[in-house]
Amino acid sequence: MEALKSKVKDLAKKYSDDILKDRRHLHAHPELSFQEHNTVKYVEERLKSFGVDLQERAATTGLVVLIKGKNPESKTVALRADMDALPIIEANDVSYKSTNEGVMHACGHDVHTSSLLGTARILNELKEEFEGTFKLIFQPGEEKIPGGASLMIKDGVLNAANQTQAPGSIIGQHVMPFLPVGTIGFREGLYMASADEIYVTVTGKGGHGAMPEKIIDPVLISSHIIVALQQIISRNCNPKMPSVLSFGTVEAKGATNVIPDVVKIEGTFRTYDEEWRADAHRRMKKMAEGIAEAMGATCNFDIHVGYPHLKNHPMLTRRMRQAAEMYMGKENVVNLDLWMAAEDFAFYSQEVDACFYRLGTRNEAKGIISSVHTPTFDIDEDALEIGAGLMSWLALNELQGK
Repeated sequence: MEALKSKVKDLAKKYSDDILKDRRHLHAHPELSFQEHNTVKYVEERLKSFGVDLQERAATTGLVVLIKGKNPESKTVALRADMDALPIIEANDVSYKSTNEGVMHACGHDVHTSSLLGTARILNELKEEFEGTFKLIFQPGEEKIPGGASLMIKDGVLNAANQTQAPGSIIGQHVMPFLPVGTIGFREGLYMASADEIYVTVTGKGGHGAMPEKIIDPVLISSHIIVALQQIISRNCNPKMPSVLSFGTVEAKGATNVIPDVVKIEGTFRTYDEEWRADAHRRMKKMAEGIAEAMGATCNFDIHVGYPHLKNHPMLTRRMRQAAEMYMGKENVVNLDLWMAAEDFAFYSQEVDACFYRLGTRNEAKGIISSVHTPTFDIDEDALEIGAGLMSWLALNELQGK
C-alpha cells in the first residue's frame, strides 16, 4: 500500500494546478440549487477530457460516473460531491470572484466538486491497481429542501447498475473553516442534526391597542405558543438527546397602538433521533393549535420536513480515520464534536454505511478565517491537492478492504 499511496500523492500533486483552475472556474460561475445546468456540463466536459466514461444524469442536474477497475462487479464504493451555491452577494476581492451577481459558493461546494474531479482523474489513471468499481456522485441541490441527495436516491444512485454491485459504502467530504489547512476531522456515530422548517400563522382579531376587550390578540397568543413550544423540548425530550428549537422570525404588522389580525412565526427544529423528531412534530402542532383555540384564535402550524440526522458508520469511519492517518500523519487527524447544522448527505447515511469527514481550509496567516454561508468565505487553496488525494486514498483503501 505504500507504493500505491506514493502514486496517489504524486498524481494529486501533478494535477493540483488543474484542480485549482477547476475550483476557480466553478467559484466564478456559481449556480443555485437545482439550477446547476452549466456546472454539470462543465463537470461532464472535464470528465471526458480525463477519459472517464459511463456517465448518466440523475435528478436533472446531477451526474453519476462509474470508474471500473479489474473485476468491476466485485465491490462498489460511492463518493459524493455537491455542486450548488447560495443566494449570497460575494464580498471577496479575488480574481475568481463570482460573476453571477447575488450567487456565491459560500459553502465550499466548488471545492467539493473540483476535488472529486481530481479524484476521478486519479482513480481513472489507477484502474489497473484495484478491483471493483467507484461510483462518483456529483449531486445538485444540497442547500434546498427536499435535498438533491433524496432525489438522487429516488433515481437509483444507490442501486446496482451496469454490471456493478450497489454501493456498500459512501464517502463524503466537506470543507471546515474552523480546521487549519492540512488537518482532517472525523467523528464516529451521530454527527449532524436533522433540520425542519417551522411556519406558524396565528390569526385573531385586530384592533385598537387601548380596547383589548374588543379584540383577539394574536401577538399575546403567539408569545404563549413560543414559550409553550420551548417547554415541549425541555420537558419531553430525553436530556441526553441534543435538540434545538429556534424562532428567527416573528412578524406582527401592527403599531404601538394597533393590534394586527395575524402574526407569522418562522423557525427551525433540530435533533438526532427520528422517533423523537416525529413525536416532537405532533406535540408542537397539537400544542400550538390548542393554545390558539383556547384563546379564541386559529393557528396554522406547518412543518417543512427537511433532512434527517447524519450518522457516520462507526467501523467505516474508523477505517477511514486510520487511512487518513497513514496519508496525512496521525497528528493532522482530529476528532469532531456534534454539530447542530444539517446536511443532506444524511439521506445516504440512512441507507448505506457512510462516512462524512471534514477538510481543513483555514489559514489565519492569510486572513482566511470566515465561516461558511458568509459573503467573505474562502479557502486556503492548498486544501485542494489534499482533498483530491485524500479522497482517492480513502476510496482505494475501502474498496480493497484495507
